[in-house]
Amino acid sequence: MNALRWIHLAVGTLLVGTTLSLSALPPIVPIGDLQPFQAQIRRVIDALERVGAPITGAERAALDSALAESHPEMSAAKLQAVLDHRVLALVHVNPEMRVKVVWMKSQPELMEGGWRPYLIKVHNESGTTAELRVASEQSERLHNSPASKLADRWLALERYIGQPLKRELGGLPLEYTVLELYSRDAGMREAKLVFDVGQGTQDLGFRSEAHILFKCHPSRQVKLSLLDETSEPTTAALWVRDQLGRVYPAPAKRLAPDFFFHPQIYRADGETLRLPDGAYHIGFQRGPESIREERQVVVNEELKELAFQVQRWIDPSLHGWISGDHHIHAAGCAHYSNPTDGVHATDMIRHVLGEDLKIGANLTWGPGFDYQKQFFTGKDDEVSSWPYILRYDVEVSGFGSHQSGHLCLLQLKEQIFPGGDSKNHWPTLGLNTLRWAKRQGALTGPAHSGWGLEVPTSDLPNYLIPPFSGIGANEFIVDVTHEVPGPDGQPVPAVDFLSTVDTPYVWELNIWYHTLNAGFQTRISGETDFPCIFGERVGLGRSYVKLDPEWTYEDWCEGIRAGRNYVSDGFSHLLDFTADETAMGEGDSTLRLKEARKVQFKAQVGARLDETPNPGLGKRPYQEQPYWHLERARIGDSRDVWVELIQNGEPIEKKQIRADGRLQEVRFEVDVDKSSWFALRILPSSHTNPIFVEIDGKPIRASRRSIEWCLESVDRCWSQKERFYAANERDDALAAYEHARQIYRQRLRELAD
Repeated sequence: MNALRWIHLAVGTLLVGTTLSLSALPPIVPIGDLQPFQAQIRRVIDALERVGAPITGAERAALDSALAESHPEMSAAKLQAVLDHRVLALVHVNPEMRVKVVWMKSQPELMEGGWRPYLIKVHNESGTTAELRVASEQSERLHNSPASKLADRWLALERYIGQPLKRELGGLPLEYTVLELYSRDAGMREAKLVFDVGQGTQDLGFRSEAHILFKCHPSRQVKLSLLDETSEPTTAALWVRDQLGRVYPAPAKRLAPDFFFHPQIYRADGETLRLPDGAYHIGFQRGPESIREERQVVVNEELKELAFQVQRWIDPSLHGWISGDHHIHAAGCAHYSNPTDGVHATDMIRHVLGEDLKIGANLTWGPGFDYQKQFFTGKDDEVSSWPYILRYDVEVSGFGSHQSGHLCLLQLKEQIFPGGDSKNHWPTLGLNTLRWAKRQGALTGPAHSGWGLEVPTSDLPNYLIPPFSGIGANEFIVDVTHEVPGPDGQPVPAVDFLSTVDTPYVWELNIWYHTLNAGFQTRISGETDFPCIFGERVGLGRSYVKLDPEWTYEDWCEGIRAGRNYVSDGFSHLLDFTADETAMGEGDSTLRLKEARKVQFKAQVGARLDETPNPGLGKRPYQEQPYWHLERARIGDSRDVWVELIQNGEPIEKKQIRADGRLQEVRFEVDVDKSSWFALRILPSSHTNPIFVEIDGKPIRASRRSIEWCLESVDRCWSQKERFYAANERDDALAAYEHARQIYRQRLRELAD
């Protein structure tokens, strides 16, 4: 046996944990050039994660060692050794494109009522880039087989061809592909698998067929008892993995309401979970305001029920603060197998319930518009059950004015711009879209604000002019200067809020700080853009709005318009922010003073970090996801975070608090000697809206540099967006931009007065 084969056997034995024989491993296959083979291996690793069969820690260490190996043959042998113990069959395509297959697993296992992924090792001497096809009489009738009885079709099989893999072979001498198998039955079952790369490529003597005997483990329907903190039935998230780290149910084969890009599922009290006998690690949580429970569970005939109860560390709704995510989607983005249709309200509400998100604004947009538009009513969807509300509204994205910045339009009464029945006739100037929405009384703001506002600094505020070349709060720099007619014809601000939490916080907050310093009073709201920017869960970015006990979706929207909300990732909270007797979002949020004096700011603050730091998350550059997360605010290795008081965009005071889940009062007393705006933040986890302090009736003109930044940004934005405005709107666009320049110049003159 040569040295490479010894390495192959030794690594395989180490990873499996039992002594292997040579017959248990496929042969080492020459790989040709090393770099494309290593790239294919990385894609396979990603695919295994996506189908719920992630590589183990031991496999990761062996792979890293193999990928770092400089000797090509040694690297190739080690890489094959890591993956080959997962191989079900070796498929050989000879130079004449004849296909033969060898069954490699001595006792492959399947699961009754569930999917199990295996690897297929493909030795492609022909270099073909045809599709590798696999079929079975036990799954479907084959072209050369007699009709099989329905009872014999116990198997389903499908190659995983989602990202980052594809249907066709890559033409490499060696590559791996993922085959997923589903068993209807329990017990011993034999299947005939037939492989080819096109009609006529099957090897003579039926060598392209493999007769494989599977041991199909029985599964059980385990009843779930899921209660909230008050012992009432609830819906929550469950993470289920076996001892090998495989996810259940298999993600790649999930059907809505379970999403295949999630490791978790959402289940309601009284529902069931099907699992084969064995040991599992199960996680349970209901949104970021609860504490995740981890449990080891053995499924066998004695297990009749799994019972969990929510453990909360905080409930802002008990203090009147109602959570919502103003930007989620039921269609579009690559996450959905049929993105132009997406899923229905019954699916989305389960995710809203499972994350204890009181309001989900389900925005219809470009790719799914023509299918999803049927669900818009201008009212709460019928799946809503107060206090959990799902409402269909619109994101202008993939059509109309999206090139100058996507727009979230909430509280619409009509969802389609006049002049058509779809998305293809909308204005290209965002301001014209806002005029239409505002006449309906809509709540409006740019989506994913940071895109196009990238700057190479972490300073906040900073005075670099961003490119204004994206789909975030780009045209906002113009629109914020405009008032347009509201429902009663009276002028109202064209833009109500800036979206935050789903893009890097420096890029989002910098433009907001500068426009506040220029005297505008746009608020912020938290969003996830699920599942396009973030697919992990709805409510990753949230707005918590202070509302009366009997509130509605309209009340929640109006609370954002008034700035009676803070934004958060859900792991920290800034409740009841006040300046003396003036509360954030009440009235016009303005404390009016006759003269300069001390002002006391206070709030109820709570945050919760795990006791053990997560440096892999906390030490990431701010430009990497997740952009907002309390772990990034951790002070060193402590469990503490800073609460900062902001005046005109600059932190002027800060206090250190323990992020142990307790709600505590934080106070600041500062001298205020000029009209200013103030806010609290735990950066980057939560941020309040402003309270404005006006002295002697003078408006806020906090910074000449900020106003100059705004003025220069108008010109930069025009240079990027001019070409996207339609010819029949060009005069409108020229007038809108010139209006913005004149407003900023006027405010500069007011500073000089």
